Amino acid sequence: MSTPKLFTPLKVGSIDVKNRIAMAPLTRNRARAEDDAPHELHAEYYSQRASAGLIITEASQISPQGKGYAWTPGIYSDSQIEGWKRVTDAVHANGGKIVIQLWHVGRISHNVLQPDGAAPVAPSALAANSKTFDGEGFVDTPMPRALDIEELPGIVEDYRVAAANAIKAGFDGVEVHAANGYLLDQFLRDSSNKREDAYGGSIENRSRLLKEVMDAVTKEVGAGRVGVRLSPFSNANDISDSNPMPLFTHVVELLNGYGLAYLHLVEGQTGGPRDLPDGASLSALYDKFDGAHMGNNGYDRQMAIDAVENDQVDMVAFGRPFIANPDLVERLKDNAPLNEGDQATYYGGGAEGYTDYPTLDALKAG
Repeated sequence: MSTPKLFTPLKVGSIDVKNRIAMAPLTRNRARAEDDAPHELHAEYYSQRASAGLIITEASQISPQGKGYAWTPGIYSDSQIEGWKRVTDAVHANGGKIVIQLWHVGRISHNVLQPDGAAPVAPSALAANSKTFDGEGFVDTPMPRALDIEELPGIVEDYRVAAANAIKAGFDGVEVHAANGYLLDQFLRDSSNKREDAYGGSIENRSRLLKEVMDAVTKEVGAGRVGVRLSPFSNANDISDSNPMPLFTHVVELLNGYGLAYLHLVEGQTGGPRDLPDGASLSALYDKFDGAHMGNNGYDRQMAIDAVENDQVDMVAFGRPFIANPDLVERLKDNAPLNEGDQATYYGGGAEGYTDYPTLDALKAG
């Protein structure tokens, strides 16, 4: 019996991957509190999962303003670059490939997480009906401040510098996070973007900031090392659009012009149902993109095998299963049972529920 295509190699832009299973970005809130830098525990955690064809790190803020949750790592300071270098070295030593997800949360933050207690920023001064984690618990997101048009080139520059820092830290590439109701998604959607300048109104204008970010990042590190994540039909973090299919058709066509490594789509609601609104089509969006197609959201083993076998996607990103199964690829290949994750240890803490899940080999050795 031939090996399912899911477990075979692929070239993703400039990155050669050994199988078509990606580790999806997973926020775990374990960065050092004093400088938001990853440390030795992160190196162990990611290297344990290096059998994935491609690891996409937890979302990492491009600047102090981009931070939205306590203890999330950044990629803008020397100590953060140094911490991530430990991670990439460990993953590469175990034969893996790893990219970092570049993140600005926009309005999904809180004053206590912002420099000098400032208000979070957004396209428009519209609060999200959402929550964030301030280090003590989940709190409501406050009213943000609308960004002045003069501030936007600085945010684009933060993305460029973050991408350059990622390469310094040894990453194989970067993923631009334009999904799940964070800043770039907030600019795209007409529920959160009420601007009347060149960055609001028409689909072209609402896509302008994403285009400028992609221009800067691809010029800095090369398009073949860049992926992008979108969640066209997700309402995560109180985001919506009155007509998402034309919007994201335009966005994918725009992205296709760069020669990117991959397009990473959240299929349906983030971490929820895979149902789509009337008139929505994932396949129509994938068809507009010439690079690798990465599907994400609620895949199990058979769904993933079938989706790749039938050329619906080229890769499948698994999220929560990778938390509890460092050897997920082997378990999927062997159709072995999966460890259950402990939700109480998903966010914050130390090694417990992070680096102590057993592999199949460890269980057999018993």
